[in-house]
Amino acid sequence: MTSATLERIVTPAVASRQPSLLAVRGLEKHYRSGDRTLAVLRGVDFDLAPAEFVSIVGQSGSGKSTLLHLVGLLDAADAGSISLGGRRVDDVPARQRDRLRNTEIGMVFQAYHLLPELSALENVLAPLMVRHGVWSWLKVRGEARKRAVELLEQFGLGERLHHKPRHLSGGEMQRVAIARALVGGPRLLLADEPTGNLDAETGAGILDVLSALNRSEGLSIVLVTHDPSIARRADRIVRLAAGRVETA
Repeated sequence: MTSATLERIVTPAVASRQPSLLAVRGLEKHYRSGDRTLAVLRGVDFDLAPAEFVSIVGQSGSGKSTLLHLVGLLDAADAGSISLGGRRVDDVPARQRDRLRNTEIGMVFQAYHLLPELSALENVLAPLMVRHGVWSWLKVRGEARKRAVELLEQFGLGERLHHKPRHLSGGEMQRVAIARALVGGPRLLLADEPTGNLDAETGAGILDVLSALNRSEGLSIVLVTHDPSIARRADRIVRLAAGRVETA
């Protein structure tokens, strides 16, 4: 793994004494449907410690995915705040939000969102190419490629580096998507139903990978799921009901 990632290794005991990595306060989100206003989030408060693995559960429509999209700065809340590492991030300019998603926050979705014309290795490298730009990329591409290959090999895809998505299984595509989310060394990984399209055995393998990263590298994880057995893999479960945190 990269030196930047290794520098963020945190033991659970140390993490518990540190301030929250992620702090969500009074988060609200509404959507218009014709003449009606639908309140999806109604004042959510939520904290995540460094190196903590949290599952968010709740019935369909409870606001799980909406919360994750707001935390990932893909959408804007109607009220409330989101802080990362003690700094408020939801109100920064769009360019800064884009940079935070590229450097600090990794995201994995139920849909893999791989670029079909690129190989597995090229898909993983794409965020770093965006980060560096053309001229800077020429200087760092060798080290970047090494990091990407290491990740894919860690996920058991060393023989699939040059395969395009159409030649990969669902589990393989999801592992490529996770590698892509991690290649930039984020502090926080957000995973929205990452095993929803997979069979039980493949899904369990994905959870094994995420749990190992959490334990060995101190990666902080927020995972949305509707499956109680998956939720129990986390350190803590946060339950959303009617747009509010019910239990934590």
